[in-house]
Amino acid sequence: MEGFLGPAAVWVKAAHIVAVMAWMAGMLYLPRLFAYHAAARPGSDVSETFKTMERRLSAIIVDPAMAASLLLGALLAVDLGAALWAWGWWHVKLAAVAAMVAARLLFGRWRLAFAADRNRHGPRFYRLVGELPALLMVIVVAMAVARPFR
Repeated sequence: MEGFLGPAAVWVKAAHIVAVMAWMAGMLYLPRLFAYHAAARPGSDVSETFKTMERRLSAIIVDPAMAASLLLGALLAVDLGAALWAWGWWHVKLAAVAAMVAARLLFGRWRLAFAADRNRHGPRFYRLVGELPALLMVIVVAMAVARPFR
């Protein structure tokens, strides 16, 4: 049974995958920039360069890709219908996506702290935190592809 998207569903799904890839690329790179930035002296030319890189990555790639991912994902979810809510894998995937959004908000907060020269964490902290998006990505992909817990 086709949803309201009809044959366009595959194109919406393709656009969703591209948007998610861009979002994840930024989510994996931003903490790495934070790790390098944390090692730079506040106010230095290097620190100012990192501020610009972090701001642009967030504004030009991460935030628009996240918005597109969420919008297109919601469209696909509505297309699948109410039955989606009965599947356990959907709840796990949704929780992992919510955690990814929360991580993005936290990264935004840290970016603003760096912009104001008020960073409170060292490079090792950001390297460890940088693994969180990768873990969440694995969960989301596993749920979307394998669809366990039906």
